[in-house]
Amino acid sequence: MKPPKFEYRAARTVEEAVSLLQEAGEDAKILAGGQSLVPMLNFRLTRPSHLIDINKVSELDYIREKDGKLAIGALTRERTIERSALVRQKFPLLTEATEWIGHVQIRNRGTIGGSVAHADPASEYPALVVLSDAELTIQGPDGSRTTTWDEFFVTYLTTSLQPFEVLTELRFPLPKPGSGYAFVELARRHGDFALVGCAAQVTMNGKGTCQEARLALIGVGPFPHRSPDAEAMLKGQKLTDKLISEAGQKISEEVEPEGDMHASTEYRRAMSKVFTERALKKALSRVQGGK
Repeated sequence: MKPPKFEYRAARTVEEAVSLLQEAGEDAKILAGGQSLVPMLNFRLTRPSHLIDINKVSELDYIREKDGKLAIGALTRERTIERSALVRQKFPLLTEATEWIGHVQIRNRGTIGGSVAHADPASEYPALVVLSDAELTIQGPDGSRTTTWDEFFVTYLTTSLQPFEVLTELRFPLPKPGSGYAFVELARRHGDFALVGCAAQVTMNGKGTCQEARLALIGVGPFPHRSPDAEAMLKGQKLTDKLISEAGQKISEEVEPEGDMHASTEYRRAMSKVFTERALKKALSRVQGGK
């Protein structure tokens, strides 16, 4: 199929992109990597009157460490993140999550900001935003503002971004010393949308006790699921197989996934327990020197 008719405009700065959005009206769409938008256009699931191309806004393409955080411009390509030595050194969980996204051809074009703004509940990057309590910077007609994931993600494919706003930067707090990480997911084939996935990060002290645990699951609700109760169960404890299993069970009781042609509600709920356990065990093994 072919996309519906639209008017194409290209911006070279964030300010110009915001201005073009205002001129175009509320049904305009931003074109970044286009890996989600273009298929939706072709299937006519969306019919914007204008496309505002931001691919030439070079100021949004960067990765840098600043004030104990990893700052990434919204236009940074997924492949750039995957190959970044700085990301691999400072926040390897982001590298591991990126490797699950589609295929190389998709990662060559897809952007971190586009993925997060699209807010697919099975997408990997939103899980990292939720797990790490990342800050999101947004620019609009009234200037720049910073928000958090619990204000940003609203429901399926819906965020608090206003029609004339642009997501410009994501800032991920760096893991503490003694942290292990893992990103695991279940898909029918590598590169397919995740049926269930889990990001885990645990910080251990020198006595083998968990100082902090963070968990975020995808594919089990309208946006990534964070479980303060399961994390609290792990904090201050030795991470035994029994305790990890209990944390997984807690999450499976919390999540409310929707069933579809690929997996039933019951199956996704059961797999949320399995993949929580796998992620926690893998993260713990990395603290202990495993791979």
